[in-house]
Amino acid sequence: MVKKLIGDEDFAGLKSVEKTLPAEAYYDPAIYRRELSNIWYRQWVYLCRADALAEQGAFRTETIGDQSILLLRDGEGVIRAFHNTCRHRGSRLCAEHEGRFRARAVVCPYHQWSYDFQGNLLGTSSLSEAPDFSKEDYPLYSVAVKEWRGCVFVCLADDPPAELEALRGGSDYTESWPLADLVTGHTWRKIVDCNWKGFWENFNECLHCPTVHPELSALVPIYKRRTILPEDDPDWRENENSPDPKYRGGMREGAETWSMDARIHGARFEGLSEAERAAGARYYVNTPSVYIAAHPDYMRIVRLLPLGPEQTELRAEWLFPAATLADPSFDMANVVDFGTLVMEQDGDISALNQKGLHALPHRHGVLMPEEHYLSLFYRWYREAMGEE
Repeated sequence: MVKKLIGDEDFAGLKSVEKTLPAEAYYDPAIYRRELSNIWYRQWVYLCRADALAEQGAFRTETIGDQSILLLRDGEGVIRAFHNTCRHRGSRLCAEHEGRFRARAVVCPYHQWSYDFQGNLLGTSSLSEAPDFSKEDYPLYSVAVKEWRGCVFVCLADDPPAELEALRGGSDYTESWPLADLVTGHTWRKIVDCNWKGFWENFNECLHCPTVHPELSALVPIYKRRTILPEDDPDWRENENSPDPKYRGGMREGAETWSMDARIHGARFEGLSEAERAAGARYYVNTPSVYIAAHPDYMRIVRLLPLGPEQTELRAEWLFPAATLADPSFDMANVVDFGTLVMEQDGDISALNQKGLHALPHRHGVLMPEEHYLSLFYRWYREAMGEE
């Protein structure tokens, strides 16, 4: 989502009243099924880091909607993706979440049809095969896969988009960070009782920040003013040259990173500009499934996957330089506990918002001027759903 698609050069906010999406879009099962078909099965979806499939034969299974996906690394070192379904009678091939195939083949646990790591059918378990049966006609159902800076994305569409969503939109602000070289130090999961769109909406505004995130708002003073950008204030020009972070953004004076004590205790990233360090966080956003936060000393990948109309799985991965993780004095909890606190707060308030959407008279809400990023999100959503 790109700054200043809405508004003029002086004010980033909305100029007129806009409605939110209809309330039923957050809980209606029929709308949810349409979202799976039109968005989640057609867009690139982040699944995992490439180093989670480090060895030949390593595999992972992930679920998007009601589709189980099998990822594996083949004998040439290439990551491949397939529907986790045998071509015989449709059995699941792998029930485990992760592991390694020892026999250099994928073997169905039901009737022992076997496939090579490129998805080709190697053999059946039948005593005979019909004269017109050809193994070449029954490979695994392949899924498009893309590796980007050490991150693995898949797309279930037959004609996937040529590029990742955010790369087309130009909203990658993390290019200075060595994402591909970092190592996962910690992973956190939470199931939130809210629609996936509700969590994205929460991510894209800060009207809630002072009350929901007092610790984060103390670290990033502009959030205490319920704004994300300096230009969210109609009178921002009056403080345009102020060094105060409550007007210009970035971390409070003396803070170094997003952590419990606001200090860096591991290796710092080289090559960042002074502005990138002072900001405290820069983002790569790829709707519908992931955002990546880049901090001066670590990165954090947050993945969203829908579990139903009113339930979303969050998974966060904290990535560090290898030197940081190798340092026995490094206190990872100083970093992880801060991010976990913020995401727990976001999850709880998103679940509370979800409950209120069921009120009989509530047909839709209304956006305030600071919620211009939500307007952009709705525009993306309606276009993806074929409504614009």
